[in-house]
This record gives sequence, C-alpha cells and structure tokens, in this order.
Amino acid sequence: METVETLHMNKGAGETSYAMNSFIQRKIITLTKEATEKAIMEILCSRREPIMKMGIADLGCSSGPNALRVMSEIVEAIYAASNMLDRPAPKELMLYMNDLFTNDFNNVFASLPSFHKRISRKNGDDSRNNGYFGSNCFVSAVPGTFYGRLFPTKSIHFVHSSSSIHWLSRVPSGLEDKNGKGLNKGNISISKKSPNCVLEAYSQQFKNDFSCLLESRSQEMVYGGRMVLSFLGRQSMDHTSSNCYYQWELLANALMTMVSEGLVEEEKVDSFNTPYYASCYEELKTEIEKEGSFMVYSHEAYEVDWDDGMYLQSDNDILGAMSKGERFSRTMRAGVESILKYHFGNHIMDELFQRYAILVEDHLSKTRAKFFNLIISLVKRH
Repeated sequence: METVETLHMNKGAGETSYAMNSFIQRKIITLTKEATEKAIMEILCSRREPIMKMGIADLGCSSGPNALRVMSEIVEAIYAASNMLDRPAPKELMLYMNDLFTNDFNNVFASLPSFHKRISRKNGDDSRNNGYFGSNCFVSAVPGTFYGRLFPTKSIHFVHSSSSIHWLSRVPSGLEDKNGKGLNKGNISISKKSPNCVLEAYSQQFKNDFSCLLESRSQEMVYGGRMVLSFLGRQSMDHTSSNCYYQWELLANALMTMVSEGLVEEEKVDSFNTPYYASCYEELKTEIEKEGSFMVYSHEAYEVDWDDGMYLQSDNDILGAMSKGERFSRTMRAGVESILKYHFGNHIMDELFQRYAILVEDHLSKTRAKFFNLIISLVKRH
C-alpha cells in the first residue's frame, strides 16, 4: 500500500477533521520555531548580496490552521532577520505548500485572504500589495510525495517540515510469508512483539525513503540552503526501548477486541500495517552522511505529552467536556482514518475509535504518556 494513494488527514472542518484536531501538531510547530528562525538568519547572513527572490517550501503542510501558521511565522522570521541585519528583504517570496494529492488544499487556500492580512498587518505593509514590507508573496500548492522531485533545480532556499517525515512512502514489503499471511500478527505497526524481520523491513523502508528525500532536495535547493525537519522519533537504536509506537499498540488492541466479538476478521488485522516509522538520530545521521549533500547544523529533541496542546482552544466547549482519551482518540482519527477506511471500511470507524478512547483513557490514568519529537537542521553543502 502506497501512502500517495491512501493517506490524507481528515478533510473539512467537522468534529473529526484534522483542522479541528491538530493541537499536538501545533505544539510541535512551536517547538520548531527557534530552529526555523536560526536557519532563516543563517541563510540571509551567508550571502554578500541581498536575496531578490526566495523559495520556501513546507513539506507535508496538510490543512487547517497549522498550514498557513507555519508560513506566516517563516515570513515574519525573514522580515525580522532582514531588519536585524539592516538589509532589504527579498523582493519576492515563493511559498510552496506541499502535501499528497488527496490533501485538502481547498481548506488551505480558503484561508489565504486572512494570511495576507495577517502578514501585512504584522509587518506594517500596505494590504493592497497582498505582500509584506513592499514584497510579494506568491503561494502555490505543490501536490505530490516529498520522497521525490517537487521543485525546479536550485530554486529553494529554505525547507520546513513538521509532523510528516515519520510517514513512509509505503507500507514496507516483506511483512507477509510465502502464503501471504501477515508476519506481524496481532500488530499494526512495530511493537515489542514484532519479529525481527518486521523491524528490518521498516528500517529498510525508512532508509530508502529518507535517502530519496535528501537526494531530491539536494537538486532543488541552492548552495547554503537550510532544511528544518521536525517529526516523531525514538531515543535510541533499539526500536523497543521506549513506547514510541504505543499509540499504535493501543489501536491494535482496540481492533482485536472487535475481532473477539466477531466485528472484524482477524486476518484483516494481521494483514494491515501502518506506513509509520519512528527513527532515531543515529539512523538519520548515517543516511545524511551517506547521501553527502547536507551537513547537520544542529539537532535537538523534546518530549511532548500525548494531551499536550489540547487545551489551546479553551473556549471550545465540546473539547472541554471530553476526556483525555476522547480528545487523543480524535487526534489519532484525524490523522489515520483514511488508511484504516481503505483497509477495513468506513462502517467500523465510530466503534473503533470509541473503544480506542477507552483504552487511551485507561493508559493515561496510569502514566504520563509522551511522544519523542526530533528536530534536525541541515545545510546544503554543494
């Protein structure tokens, strides 16, 4: 199963949409802001002459308020850095919003008027320009997988990606035996019960994908360009050393309760695996050095609570009345429902995520569950 065909965040602005249930992702974006600002400053500092036209790409922009929030912060960082350096800002900003073909780009671009107003007001520009401080911002959708070419050669100065690189281009091959039976029995992702062949298959798929991402960006980015990638990962080379996949184990448990009641076929669960991989810094560094086009400028990691950021909209009465388990269940549903529907059908979704919410609530009552988020800043060598 290739993600280009099946993976997208839930569309629209309904109660199970990504737009209404992406608070954890918003929190992660705030953690990336400092690395982004440093990268922008370094890009502008490294050039003797002012940049006249600057290409900026957000890989895996998705939809909802987070998408243009990122671009707004990048534009503001360019403005602030230009002021600090006492240099003219780029005359034109080419802002590329990338995600898979099935992404809800209509939702993104419906917010463009407010985006232009925000950056114009923030930077004291005449709103008639639809730009900022005398510049023009040209926003474009670039549908397609970031594990391949997306942009013209040497056209991009800065690449940003948040909460996206942990998605693989496809479910790894080699997860079935010669008779087509699933080898990751009772699981839907890597778990402590997964056989070594499953771990190796996921690891190899990640290496293939990440090297493709680096090779593609190396052709598209200018010398000295910067890339800031933020995504869910793990703390060590040992896949089972932490609970970096536990959100998937609980979802598998919810599915297996439905199997026990005859609501889902066990073979259906055994044949389903998520295109998700939590990498560690050592793996990333190895692939970066092997590809050779980029140098690691900095890297850092943060722990993020499963329910972190869910209270950012305190005026949302519906969210306020929900349990932690229900809120986290909605967050997961907004991100993974598309691939579950593709395999299991739409008819079990409500029941599945109700059961999942109960399991998550029980887990959170016993422990402070956390994600491990990696942020890595890269510089284009040549």
